[in-house]
Amino acid sequence: MYKYFLFNKPYRVLSQFSKEGDKKTLADFFPDVPKNIYPVGRLDYDSEGLLLLTDDKSLTSRLLEPSFEHPRTYLVQVDGAITGAAVEKLEKGVSINIEGKIYHTKKAKGKIIQPPAIIKERNPPVRFRKNIPTSWISLTLTEGKNRQVRKMTAAVGYPTLRLIRYSIGNIKLDGIEEGKYVTFGDEIKEIMFNMK
Repeated sequence: MYKYFLFNKPYRVLSQFSKEGDKKTLADFFPDVPKNIYPVGRLDYDSEGLLLLTDDKSLTSRLLEPSFEHPRTYLVQVDGAITGAAVEKLEKGVSINIEGKIYHTKKAKGKIIQPPAIIKERNPPVRFRKNIPTSWISLTLTEGKNRQVRKMTAAVGYPTLRLIRYSIGNIKLDGIEEGKYVTFGDEIKEIMFNMK
């Protein structure tokens, strides 16, 4: 029987169990996790939100295989009052630098949103600049290049201040407190992708 954990990763936590200096890792939140449980994909140290951990290698392969193009949605706070035109550019795809090469991102779904009610203030808080507003967008991608969302918003002139993964497939962050996790059985595959 495989095990599945959905974790709401806080800011400034590494998506790994091994220690790296004095940075917090998953081991700080999963003290008794079995040795064969690993995070599927990752969230950067300075990103937050939904992270799946499992020992199910078939689900891991599906989630990491680019050809499946599974959707994942991010809630993104950006520097400045983002425009509809900028969001349209994000949706059509923008050119970003990936490992020294120019890459054009795939089509995405984006929209300007109100500050999400489920999101608490960050500690430490996002930098505050009195004369420059911030705004929020939701962005749904079907690919996961290194620091892709941050590079995309910067490419249209609105640097990312805060990045939260809200969903993977049909699984959402709702109801999982920051720094906490919930467990699932095999039904997670059917919920996530209508897989049997």
